[in-house]
Amino acid sequence: MTIAQLERATVPHGFELSVTSGLERFSVQHNELTLTSVFQPIFSLSHMRAVGYEGLLRAHDALDRPVSAVDVFGQAARLGELLQVDRLAQALHLENFRMLGSEREWLFLNVHPGALTDPYHAAALLANLRRLDLPPRRIVLEVLEQRAEDLERLADAVRQFRERGFLIALDDFGAGHSNVERIWQLNPDIVKLDRIMLSQAAHRADMATILPGLVSLLHEAGKLVLIEGVETEHEAQMALACDADFVQGFFFGRPHPGAADSVHATCVISEVTERYRNQTEARERRRTSRLAPYVRAFERAAERLAAGEPLDEVCWNFLGLDHAARCFLLDAQGKQAGRNVVLRADRAAIETRYLPLADAQGANWLRRPYFREAISAPERVHVTRPYLSINEAMPCVTLSVATRVGGQTCVLCADIDWVDEERG
Repeated sequence: MTIAQLERATVPHGFELSVTSGLERFSVQHNELTLTSVFQPIFSLSHMRAVGYEGLLRAHDALDRPVSAVDVFGQAARLGELLQVDRLAQALHLENFRMLGSEREWLFLNVHPGALTDPYHAAALLANLRRLDLPPRRIVLEVLEQRAEDLERLADAVRQFRERGFLIALDDFGAGHSNVERIWQLNPDIVKLDRIMLSQAAHRADMATILPGLVSLLHEAGKLVLIEGVETEHEAQMALACDADFVQGFFFGRPHPGAADSVHATCVISEVTERYRNQTEARERRRTSRLAPYVRAFERAAERLAAGEPLDEVCWNFLGLDHAARCFLLDAQGKQAGRNVVLRADRAAIETRYLPLADAQGANWLRRPYFREAISAPERVHVTRPYLSINEAMPCVTLSVATRVGGQTCVLCADIDWVDEERG
């Protein structure tokens, strides 16, 4: 089928049904290239099965040599045929997706922004769906990471497609023009994190810390999160750890003309989930063991404080431990009574850079979880997860306990510099 024929036809009469490795699939000739589809499965980690497939273009020249999809679309762009080839790829994927016999999974379709805003191309997509008896709810339109000249027009087109029942995915988030602003403008149902983010997180401790927070932010915004490019078990573990909803990549399943091997997929996800559980439990045991001497010293300090001893005297055993940072006392409203108690020699170099924050007398820590948890369950030591301390912009863990001091409810707190020993 030529581009001119495609322009005149909604039904792709020029498609050929071929058989490859026992699988029937459609292909089409375009500019001496043979084009067809493969599908990369997208898995739900919770359901432990494929919930969708991304349609990917495959091309071969007259000598049956592979030609990359990037080159196919690049050549189309140079000839002014990008939207037409984009539509041709969509039609191919729809035909071949129907051959999969999939009854409930999504088809993820990469679409150029211009194909969404052009009424002719939009109408052709809808016509093909009707012909194949595929409801729009089975289609996830992936908005490709490219600069849209008229973003308001694209956002309006995306809204109209969603109203028809399509799901919208923002592709390659974190690369190029796909940023947080686009989430608010396009309001996608699913955000696909670009592979570069996972790759950096696998090799950089700071990015590994940021990734779970980013996923949490997207969840707060009402978006499901798909991490693509998962190629190793380490990356699969990171996807589990950051609470991603969906994963895609060679580790779980390679692009293939047919459907995913459900038994194999369930086995792979089960095994990686079990190893993740074991590693998480081991980390928690190490954390508990690491905190034990701090908790014991802190409990003793709280007992002495409740017995009437001054704050400056009860904290020294705690502060003598490695990485113990400070102790401080809050009233029942979260207001700090007095200054931080610190070992001055140990903190002097750090506090010099953050001198405006050194004097915390009178500060209000009402918002902090360590205060709220202590007040809600008195006489019990509470331990926070690591968080960024305002004192020196360093990772910190805080111990807290609400107790009675001189007839008044107070909250004793103690900070620990939380150096990640596993990452060095």
